[in-house]
Amino acid sequence: MSLDLAIRVTEIALAMAFLQQSIEHMQVPGDERHLFLLRIILSIFLLFGFQAQWVCLALGILGVFILKRFQGPYNGGSDRMGMLILCCLALIHFMPALRWQEYIFGYLAMQCALSYFIAGWVKIVNPEWRNGHALQDVFRFSAYPVSESLRTWADWPRLLCLMSWVVMLFELLFPLALFSHITLITGLVIAAGFHFANACLLGLNRFLWIWLAAYPSILWLQERIFVHG
Repeated sequence: MSLDLAIRVTEIALAMAFLQQSIEHMQVPGDERHLFLLRIILSIFLLFGFQAQWVCLALGILGVFILKRFQGPYNGGSDRMGMLILCCLALIHFMPALRWQEYIFGYLAMQCALSYFIAGWVKIVNPEWRNGHALQDVFRFSAYPVSESLRTWADWPRLLCLMSWVVMLFELLFPLALFSHITLITGLVIAAGFHFANACLLGLNRFLWIWLAAYPSILWLQERIFVHG
């Protein structure tokens, strides 16, 4: 995958993610609705590649106002990843040298890969995750829109303990997938499936689309380092 193609796919995926997020705010009156209406318009421009460098810059500035409106990234990791991707794209468009464009896009890829490793490390040092109690609490007590039938999963501690270890080990080992194109594709498919399951079970749909938008950078970096050298 060429750098230009990977960047363009990232722009399209990010635009679609922003559209999905912004539409959720259209029922809210006041300045919040105006902010996200503007982001919808800019995201449509980005989706079709219209003046991408200035649109990315405008979306970045708008993102600052949205952060101020909600006093920070109110959706946590998905908002942070969205801003990271957006800032990297804006910087790439304003960098005249190909080398610096590659450095920035590679940085995005490494941040995405490390996001899984760090998530796994935070979990595995927590005894509540190692013994499965953390997942039990998610299904039994959390405010996530888990259906009543899924809440019965909390009554299966051994299963949830096994699930906890599968998630932790996958996240910790994810960076190793970069050493092979086949293992990377497999890892990304599994990771996307993990995000999809979280979206269906817990309603965490924003993580799915934002992390998918970062995947082209990882695919490009793996090919750039291990194929072209």
